[in-house]
Parts: sequence; structure tokens; C-alpha cells
Amino acid sequence: MTATHASRGFSEVLDRVEHGETIRITRDGHPVAELRPVTPATGRKLRAALAKTPTLDAHIEADIEAAKALTTDEVNGSWPAN
Repeated sequence: MTATHASRGFSEVLDRVEHGETIRITRDGHPVAELRPVTPATGRKLRAALAKTPTLDAHIEADIEAAKALTTDEVNGSWPAN
């Protein structure tokens, strides 16, 4: 469909897309865009990705505590504290 046709009948274009059609928009005979229905997000892909994620290291809490012990609230350097 040409860009001109799409712009003149945009409501019709949206109706067609809403009913499952994918519409390719062209300008000067070259494709510039595609309008397609939105894929509903159910969380299925996220749950599948999380299921593949390895479990955390059993020593992670100790690692976090060790890292926290390296930090300090003291101001050091030439920048003034706010």
C-alpha cells in the first residue's frame, strides 16, 4: 500500500491490522514500514527465560557481605561531602 493511500485511509488501515493483517507501506515503490498486529504479552517468554537461568551461587550472600565490608561512608579525596 502506498504511503498516500495509507494516510488517506488510516482508520481503514488500522481496522485491517486489528483484524490480523500485516500491511507494508511503500514510498516511491520502496517499502518503508510494516504495520502488524501487536503480539499480546503474557509473560510466557519471560518465565521460559527465567527457567533457563542458572541458580545463584550458594556463597553469594558471603560474597555480598565481603563486598559491603570493603565500602565505607568516609569521605576521602578532594571532593566535598554534600
